[in-house]
Amino acid sequence: MKKLLFTLATVCGLGLPAFAADLNWFTDFAKAKAQAKAEGKLVMLDFTGSDFCPPCIRLAKEVFPTKEFSEYAKKHLVLMEVDFPAKKKQAPELKAANDALYKEYKVDGYPTLLIVTPEGKSLGEVEFDLAGGKAKDVIAAIEKLTKKAKP
Repeated sequence: MKKLLFTLATVCGLGLPAFAADLNWFTDFAKAKAQAKAEGKLVMLDFTGSDFCPPCIRLAKEVFPTKEFSEYAKKHLVLMEVDFPAKKKQAPELKAANDALYKEYKVDGYPTLLIVTPEGKSLGEVEFDLAGGKAKDVIAAIEKLTKKAKP
Protein backbone atom coordinates (compact mmCIF):
# COMPACT_ATOMS: atom_id res chain seq x y z
CA MET A 1 0.00 0.00 0.00
CA LYS A 2 2.81 2.39 0.88
CA LYS A 3 4.48 1.61 -2.42
CA LEU A 4 1.24 2.37 -4.29
CA LEU A 5 0.81 5.71 -2.50
CA PHE A 6 4.42 6.63 -3.18
CA THR A 7 3.98 5.76 -6.86
CA LEU A 8 0.79 7.82 -7.12
CA ALA A 9 2.39 10.77 -5.36
CA THR A 10 5.37 10.59 -7.68
CA VAL A 11 3.25 10.40 -10.81
CA CYS A 12 1.05 13.29 -9.67
CA GLY A 13 4.09 15.32 -8.75
CA LEU A 14 5.65 14.73 -12.15
CA GLY A 15 2.44 15.49 -14.03
CA LEU A 16 2.27 19.17 -13.15
CA PRO A 17 5.68 20.13 -14.51
CA ALA A 18 4.86 18.29 -17.71
CA PHE A 19 2.59 21.17 -18.72
CA ALA A 20 5.42 23.64 -18.19
CA ALA A 21 7.65 21.49 -20.38
CA ASP A 22 5.03 21.83 -23.14
CA LEU A 23 5.44 25.60 -23.16
CA ASN A 24 8.15 27.13 -25.29
CA TRP A 25 9.81 30.11 -23.59
CA PHE A 26 11.88 32.30 -25.88
CA THR A 27 14.87 34.31 -24.71
CA ASP A 28 15.39 36.08 -28.05
CA PHE A 29 12.94 38.93 -28.58
CA ALA A 30 13.30 39.05 -32.36
CA LYS A 31 12.48 35.33 -32.59
CA ALA A 32 9.54 35.69 -30.18
CA LYS A 33 8.08 38.55 -32.22
CA ALA A 34 8.56 36.65 -35.48
CA GLN A 35 6.79 33.60 -34.03
CA ALA A 36 3.95 35.78 -32.73
CA LYS A 37 3.54 37.42 -36.13
CA ALA A 38 3.55 34.07 -37.93
CA GLU A 39 0.93 32.63 -35.56
CA GLY A 40 -1.24 35.75 -35.08
CA LYS A 41 -0.51 35.91 -31.35
CA LEU A 42 0.71 38.42 -28.81
CA VAL A 43 3.98 38.17 -26.87
CA MET A 44 4.02 37.93 -23.09
CA LEU A 45 7.29 39.17 -21.65
CA ASP A 46 8.01 37.76 -18.20
CA PHE A 47 10.55 40.02 -16.50
CA THR A 48 11.74 37.79 -13.70
CA GLY A 49 14.37 37.28 -11.06
CA SER A 50 14.10 33.53 -11.48
CA ASP A 51 16.43 32.48 -8.70
CA PHE A 52 15.80 35.06 -5.98
CA CYS A 53 12.35 36.65 -6.35
CA PRO A 54 9.69 34.72 -4.37
CA PRO A 55 6.69 35.91 -6.46
CA CYS A 56 8.63 35.08 -9.66
CA ILE A 57 9.43 31.62 -8.41
CA ARG A 58 5.79 31.09 -7.38
CA LEU A 59 4.58 32.09 -10.86
CA ALA A 60 7.04 29.71 -12.48
CA LYS A 61 6.10 26.81 -10.20
CA GLU A 62 2.40 27.34 -9.47
CA VAL A 63 0.85 29.36 -12.30
CA PHE A 64 2.67 28.85 -15.59
CA PRO A 65 2.79 25.01 -15.32
CA THR A 66 -0.96 24.65 -14.83
CA LYS A 67 -3.09 23.07 -17.52
CA GLU A 68 -5.30 26.17 -17.60
CA PHE A 69 -2.44 28.59 -18.27
CA SER A 70 -0.66 26.23 -20.68
CA GLU A 71 -3.76 25.77 -22.82
CA TYR A 72 -4.47 29.50 -22.85
CA ALA A 73 -0.89 30.42 -23.70
CA LYS A 74 -0.67 27.90 -26.53
CA LYS A 75 -3.72 29.48 -28.19
CA HIS A 76 -3.01 33.17 -27.58
CA LEU A 77 0.59 33.91 -26.59
CA VAL A 78 4.21 33.55 -27.47
CA LEU A 79 6.08 33.43 -24.18
CA MET A 80 9.38 35.14 -23.50
CA GLU A 81 11.46 35.02 -20.35
CA VAL A 82 13.48 38.14 -19.61
CA ASP A 83 15.52 36.91 -16.67
CA PHE A 84 17.72 38.80 -14.22
CA PRO A 85 19.11 36.03 -12.02
CA ALA A 86 21.27 36.69 -8.98
CA LYS A 87 23.21 33.42 -9.05
CA LYS A 88 22.62 31.73 -12.41
CA LYS A 89 25.16 32.50 -15.12
CA GLN A 90 23.97 34.21 -18.29
CA ALA A 91 25.75 34.81 -21.56
CA PRO A 92 26.84 38.47 -21.80
CA GLU A 93 24.75 38.89 -24.98
CA LEU A 94 21.60 37.66 -23.24
CA LYS A 95 22.22 39.87 -20.22
CA ALA A 96 22.71 42.90 -22.49
CA ALA A 97 19.55 42.09 -24.48
CA ASN A 98 17.53 41.67 -21.26
CA ASP A 99 18.89 44.95 -19.89
CA ALA A 100 17.87 46.71 -23.12
CA LEU A 101 14.30 45.33 -22.86
CA TYR A 102 14.13 46.35 -19.20
CA LYS A 103 15.02 49.93 -20.15
CA GLU A 104 12.90 50.02 -23.32
CA TYR A 105 9.73 48.97 -21.50
CA LYS A 106 10.56 50.95 -18.34
CA VAL A 107 10.18 47.93 -16.05
CA ASP A 108 10.54 48.77 -12.39
CA GLY A 109 10.48 45.42 -10.61
CA TYR A 110 9.97 41.68 -10.69
CA PRO A 111 7.86 39.97 -11.67
CA THR A 112 6.48 42.14 -14.42
CA LEU A 113 4.37 40.57 -17.14
CA LEU A 114 3.94 42.71 -20.25
CA ILE A 115 1.82 41.97 -23.28
CA VAL A 116 3.23 43.30 -26.54
CA THR A 117 2.25 43.07 -30.19
CA PRO A 118 4.40 41.20 -32.72
CA GLU A 119 5.77 44.63 -33.65
CA GLY A 120 6.86 45.22 -30.04
CA LYS A 121 4.19 47.78 -29.08
CA SER A 122 3.29 47.41 -25.41
CA LEU A 123 -0.37 46.85 -24.61
CA GLY A 124 0.45 47.17 -20.92
CA GLU A 125 1.28 45.32 -17.76
CA VAL A 126 -0.70 42.29 -16.62
CA GLU A 127 -2.04 43.22 -13.18
CA PHE A 128 -2.96 40.51 -10.69
CA ASP A 129 -2.39 39.53 -7.06
CA LEU A 130 1.28 38.56 -6.88
CA ALA A 131 0.89 36.76 -3.57
CA GLY A 132 -2.13 34.63 -4.33
CA GLY A 133 -3.04 35.00 -7.99
CA LYS A 134 -3.95 31.78 -9.74
CA ALA A 135 -3.76 30.91 -13.44
CA LYS A 136 -7.36 32.04 -13.94
CA ASP A 137 -6.50 35.45 -12.44
CA VAL A 138 -3.52 35.92 -14.73
CA ILE A 139 -5.57 34.86 -17.76
CA ALA A 140 -8.41 37.23 -16.79
CA ALA A 141 -5.92 40.09 -16.42
CA ILE A 142 -4.41 39.32 -19.85
CA GLU A 143 -7.89 39.20 -21.41
CA LYS A 144 -8.87 42.51 -19.80
CA LEU A 145 -5.69 44.13 -21.08
CA THR A 146 -6.01 42.80 -24.63
CA LYS A 147 -9.71 43.68 -24.92
CA LYS A 148 -9.00 47.22 -23.74
CA ALA A 149 -6.30 47.56 -26.39
CA LYS A 150 -8.47 46.42 -29.32
CA PRO A 151 -9.97 49.21 -31.46
